[in-house]
Amino acid sequence: MRKPVALFVGLRYLRARKGSGFVSFVTFASVIGVALGVATLIVVLSVMNGFEKELRERLLGLTSHASILQDDGLDDWSPLVEKLLQKSDIRGAAPYIEQEAILSGPGGLAGALITGIEPTLEARVSRIGTSMLIGSLDDLRPDSYRIVLGRVLAQRAGIAVGDKVRILVPRFPSGTAGGVGPQLVSFTVSGIFELGVQDHDSLRAFVHLQDAAVLAQMGSKVSGIRVETVDIFAAPISVRRDLAEVGDRGVLKVRDWTEENASYFRAIRIEKLMMALLLSLIIGVAAFNIVATLVMVVAEKRSGIAILRTIGCSRRQVIAVFVLQGTLIGWIGAIIGVVMGVLLSLNMDTVAPALEQLLGFQFMPADLYYLTSLPVDLQTADVAWISIVVLVITSLATIYPAMRAANVQPAEVLRYE
Repeated sequence: MRKPVALFVGLRYLRARKGSGFVSFVTFASVIGVALGVATLIVVLSVMNGFEKELRERLLGLTSHASILQDDGLDDWSPLVEKLLQKSDIRGAAPYIEQEAILSGPGGLAGALITGIEPTLEARVSRIGTSMLIGSLDDLRPDSYRIVLGRVLAQRAGIAVGDKVRILVPRFPSGTAGGVGPQLVSFTVSGIFELGVQDHDSLRAFVHLQDAAVLAQMGSKVSGIRVETVDIFAAPISVRRDLAEVGDRGVLKVRDWTEENASYFRAIRIEKLMMALLLSLIIGVAAFNIVATLVMVVAEKRSGIAILRTIGCSRRQVIAVFVLQGTLIGWIGAIIGVVMGVLLSLNMDTVAPALEQLLGFQFMPADLYYLTSLPVDLQTADVAWISIVVLVITSLATIYPAMRAANVQPAEVLRYE
């Protein structure tokens, strides 16, 4: 079967010929440049996706997917929890009470956010129970005045399990005009947890819901209800829809995980965008190499182009020859880069320790980070858009050399041949 003229000539020009070694070297450098750019982008974005996923899981280990709130506290919460649990997209619902306080221990004073929970319901909406270093959430019982502290918070206050800790909370005396009085309550430390998020481990403390209600003077009210959904990404919509069906839409409010941790995920998105733009410069350099390669091929093949024009090839066919040649360079580099990037990402748990041993330092020192290895989350969408962008850039890089080849005048080139 006969090949199209553009494909046949383009493939011939890609092959090295005697006297064109430098052109072949630049072509090889272009392929390697595209491949390295694609592989680097895939690996870096996969690692950043892994950090984002790890951070999201750790943050949601405490805050859940969404919270249902009411301005002056939520009363008669039990029927609402039962109705929410009947929804197919709701995995769990649990009440909570939050109260800012100051902890006093042998190590001094430390600010804390006291959270009252129902241990049996809390297991459905958070991972505190599985993050316990010492003790158990089941030790939190009504009127027991026991407390579970984050590891960093316990260290800061110099507190260990079994110690007594005094909690100082603001109290608004009834019958006074704006007066604030302190309330000092003693709790026994029954456990220590570690989520791996500095903001939580250095600030959070948990008590039983009834003890928190006494501490915050809320009576039968709670601060809100935490909700865990089947699909985390559908939570902002599904929880609001379910609440509209089972609750008073005008009184109750919903605050989802994207709002509670907006600053964290916004920072990660900006970092990913800037990193992608910076690493795309590698692909940009490779695209300029493709331009240089094709310009040199055009200069070297002027007589051949002139002959093609004289035997009947149109300008469009000449343009197609060099567009095809440059596009093939980009495609070959993109395919090699995708294969390299995917393999490196999937085997990062093997590659990273080897690099650490070779370079003599650790990427994630255990004394500085909660993670001891690079997390990786390879997403098909990232691989797809990187490949498409590379193909578009390398295809656009062929336009100028191809137009230059089409403008070759056969009469001027062949005049002295």
